[in-house]
Amino acid sequence: MKLYFSPGACSLAPHIVVREAGLDVALDKITFGEQRTTEGGLDFYGINPQGSVPTLELDDGSVLTENAAVLQYLAAQAPNADLAPPSGMAHWRLLETLNFIATELHKGFSPLFHKPSAETREAIVKQLLNRLALLQGKLGDKQFLVGDHFTIADAYAFVVLRWAHRFGLDLSSLPRLTAYFERLSARPAVQAALQEEGLPPS
Repeated sequence: MKLYFSPGACSLAPHIVVREAGLDVALDKITFGEQRTTEGGLDFYGINPQGSVPTLELDDGSVLTENAAVLQYLAAQAPNADLAPPSGMAHWRLLETLNFIATELHKGFSPLFHKPSAETREAIVKQLLNRLALLQGKLGDKQFLVGDHFTIADAYAFVVLRWAHRFGLDLSSLPRLTAYFERLSARPAVQAALQEEGLPPS
């Protein structure tokens, strides 16, 4: 398998999962600009017409896209790593959490990457802080979002929380979420993925 990624993008989540699961997955960094190219100089749109990361190329040459799908596929390749509960209510809570992160947080952060006006930014940040408070509510007093151990939902949450720090959101009113982010940051798989992508430790 090969994971096409961009440093610090949402593709960091499956990269972390690859490290957590110990999967043998090649990495290919995409250059974003007027054109989008692979490390080998190929037109990335020829691989994924959306031009988006993460993109996972499977061993049969087919391609899987969309973060929630890629995360679940990777987890299924390493069932012993227990990164995604396969059944029961925990399975549905995992899907609920993945979809919440994708639609309410990931999508919510997207406008900040395009340098909105100060007024627009203020409205975006207010909405994001509201959604992050909901995420803290989902976390509650637990160490992880779903169940009692690390899952793919935590990998995805780490990425959006990292973006919150990148864009200078004030998370002082969310102490449990801040402590959670610090715990995730200390995981060896997270540190390995950050280093591989040339990113500073969180």
